[in-house]
Amino acid sequence: MEEKDGFVLAWPEKAYHFQITHSPAFLGLHQNSGFWNGSNYGKGVIIAVVDSGISSHHPSFSDEGMPPPPAKWKGKCAFNGTICNNKIISATNFVESLPPTEDFIHGTPVASIAAGNFVEDAGDLFGNAKGTAAGMAPHAHLAIYKACGELGCTCSAILAAIDAAIEDGVDVLSISLAADHSDPFYVDEITIGAFAATRKGIFVSTPAGNEGANGNVSSAFCNKGSLKDMDVRGKVVVCDTEDGAIYVSDKEEEVKNAGGVAIILPNNKYRGFSTSEINADILPATHLSYSSGLKIKAYINSTTKPTATIEFKGTIIGISSAPEVAHFSSRGPSLTSPGILKPDIIGPGANILAAWPANRMNSSSFNIVSGTSLSCPHLSGVAALLKSTHPEWSPAAIKSAIMTTADEVNHENKPIMDQTHQPADIFAVGAGHVNPSRANDPGLIYDIQPEDYIHYLCGLGYSDSQVGIVVNRRVNCSEESTIPEAQLNYPSSSIALGSSTTTQEFTRTATNVGAVDSTYIIEIFAPPGVNVSVKPDKLDFTRLNQKKTYAVMFSKIRAKGKNRKPHAQGFLRWVSAKHSVRSPISVKFE
Repeated sequence: MEEKDGFVLAWPEKAYHFQITHSPAFLGLHQNSGFWNGSNYGKGVIIAVVDSGISSHHPSFSDEGMPPPPAKWKGKCAFNGTICNNKIISATNFVESLPPTEDFIHGTPVASIAAGNFVEDAGDLFGNAKGTAAGMAPHAHLAIYKACGELGCTCSAILAAIDAAIEDGVDVLSISLAADHSDPFYVDEITIGAFAATRKGIFVSTPAGNEGANGNVSSAFCNKGSLKDMDVRGKVVVCDTEDGAIYVSDKEEEVKNAGGVAIILPNNKYRGFSTSEINADILPATHLSYSSGLKIKAYINSTTKPTATIEFKGTIIGISSAPEVAHFSSRGPSLTSPGILKPDIIGPGANILAAWPANRMNSSSFNIVSGTSLSCPHLSGVAALLKSTHPEWSPAAIKSAIMTTADEVNHENKPIMDQTHQPADIFAVGAGHVNPSRANDPGLIYDIQPEDYIHYLCGLGYSDSQVGIVVNRRVNCSEESTIPEAQLNYPSSSIALGSSTTTQEFTRTATNVGAVDSTYIIEIFAPPGVNVSVKPDKLDFTRLNQKKTYAVMFSKIRAKGKNRKPHAQGFLRWVSAKHSVRSPISVKFE
């Protein structure tokens, strides 16, 4: 094949896996006011969802109040156009013999979170989270590209779907899929496809997954066959949970067969306080934190006749410690490019009310689900709103606006906590939790042109052909201005300091998108063990879209004894009379 004209590269097929409402209000988006109203709810923006299809007749995909797609739209609706309207403007299948309307419980909730229309009196099967459901950009159009079936998603189908979305003219590409491994960029299909989309001005939102299943068959987990020699007739059974996903149906079946009447599921230590609604349909069940589980187990051991009651008290909204980072949220640092801080941003992903495919979950129209797959479409929808209000912004500008305006504290004005209720570190939160309204007026943005990525990829030490695979053209790195990772004009920074490299310096170029006449003063919150200086320490702007470049110098401070940790974090913040532009910093000590 290598001898054939047009051949670039071949590698074995591999599979990507799914990464699975009141969240608009949680993010400060309210009907008929503020940023949501000002952005026309994303009207005219097209969001592509590459996933497992869609249950097109769900009320979330009504086209009430929706205009026809914009004139630039080139997409078509397959299957005789029977599933399309002004909301779903395209549906294309890349999985053999499966129509895009056949959804394996993933594409429908993802699409509804990104751009589901307003649905009154929504809630799950048990009446939880009652209210008006809506996606982040409820009046944006949806283009559906089915690349996944029951056995997962092949890289060839994903790439074909991305190519089609680019050609059709979408504005935002939402891909709630991830591999269970980390590959170099030149053999990562989503990276290759995402770069092609970015070059066309399309914003791409993707998650990264890190959940793993545990095959333990101990009776403590109530897994299949583990209770066959135990008599729990008429009892409420405590079943421990594994590190991976909680497969409640298997545990329910085992407890029921052993005579049990209900299940209590306490977390293990790793899961901590991350709890989610349990979709139990055989026995009553409740999910508890690790600390609550310890108390229950201590109580059981303290008496000869322990008793238990599961009492439903409805949905509680407005927890002051929110947002928190769930145990399943993907953590950094990046294995592929450690010089780029990951994650970029976090968003809602736990206990999200989302549309549910027809004939699933007892025919309920909505379900409450959790996972990194649900954070991704939240960010896709936010990007669509920003594209509506700032159509001239590049994908990098939109990402910068989202990152530099993110919330670093919770509703109590305290640091965002992780699943152990300790302050979440930079590899858990990245720049922070998305704040859509602030992202609409960031003051400054850090823009990146597609060609800048060639300098970055060459700086990673990739060969000419490897860089060419990503950027889809011939590249000669010896003729390019290669840059180290930290020099990419990114809204965050990640550097390494060791015995041989005690200092590092890079530059950033900020573009004024706020007030015409504005002055920004630097505030430095240096990572422990590092001196940080910025020159100049003041940026004066006299017009919109004016650019200013500054240099950041890092110097390692001599360690005191053995107290230094392997990583340290801090941030820079440019502050004007109206804006605060924050950039997180990660330092690795080698």
